Amino acid sequence: MKEKAPEPQIRNGVHKIIIVPYEDKGLTRKADGVEPFVIPVNPETYSQNYKVDYDVRRGQGQQKTEVKYKSTAPEELKLEFVFDGTKTIQEYFYQDEPVKEQVATFLNTVYNMSGKIHMPRYLKLFWGKNYMIQCVLTNVDINYTLFDPEGNPLRAKVSATFLDHIAKEERVARENKESPDLTHIREVKADDRLDYLAFDIYYNSKYMLQVARANGLTSVRNLLPGRTLKFPPLEKQPE
Repeated sequence: MKEKAPEPQIRNGVHKIIIVPYEDKGLTRKADGVEPFVIPVNPETYSQNYKVDYDVRRGQGQQKTEVKYKSTAPEELKLEFVFDGTKTIQEYFYQDEPVKEQVATFLNTVYNMSGKIHMPRYLKLFWGKNYMIQCVLTNVDINYTLFDPEGNPLRAKVSATFLDHIAKEERVARENKESPDLTHIREVKADDRLDYLAFDIYYNSKYMLQVARANGLTSVRNLLPGRTLKFPPLEKQPE
């Protein structure tokens, strides 16, 4: 969220939304030949959707069930804005471009398939100094509402939905999972004790014998510094 938004993003002191396309999951390699797109008129409103998924299945004959966490769904951001070709909006970003060209440029940035990755491009969406989301486009509706005498559109209303995207490596780093129901790897340091390590992972030192068996240790004493130990999930440990 602290990444500096690229230029141009400000016109007459007003921060514009700018969308930068990338061609890798880590969003480090900008798309060649595709310029960042500036949304010409900031939306009056926008919506964000957050969802947590739980497993609420009930066993046969049960009236209630334990609610079990499954996952946190990616954030959704929905923007509604207009493309205008009437030349009546002051400081409009694409004042001299027809609406059809504005729409085509927008779709080329966020929707059209990249021949390099065989899918639409990954995106970074910036708004002002403090908001940035790494995302992909999931839906766009374009409604043409005004036309000139020749039938060319003069205004289009756009509703675009973006889904938060985080590369696996960054997601794992952000989650920093420390739960005892996950496998943990620890490198033994000088003076480490197996009972202390087991307590650190499982909050109970009695599991040190199960850890010793899982790692093929013949003794729980005198751990060799530098050795890597695996601490498996509790439900997978032998009784």
